[in-house]
Amino acid sequence: MQADAPRGCRFGRRWYLNNESWHPSVPPFGEMKCILCWCMSGETHCQRQECPPSACASPASRDNPCCAKCR
Repeated sequence: MQADAPRGCRFGRRWYLNNESWHPSVPPFGEMKCILCWCMSGETHCQRQECPPSACASPASRDNPCCAKCR
């Protein structure tokens, strides 16, 4: 009996190895750096970066383009 090898995941036109992670690319916007995808046992999972709620009226997003911070 032959053991099953870890399966890869197809996302768009690319294949990713089991346990590999990436930022998806969505034309015409390009790489979505605030979203992380990963391959787990042949299934693709994606999650948007979670940001804490902003405590100020006009937050700035210089340090992290995904999460706004107070100036």
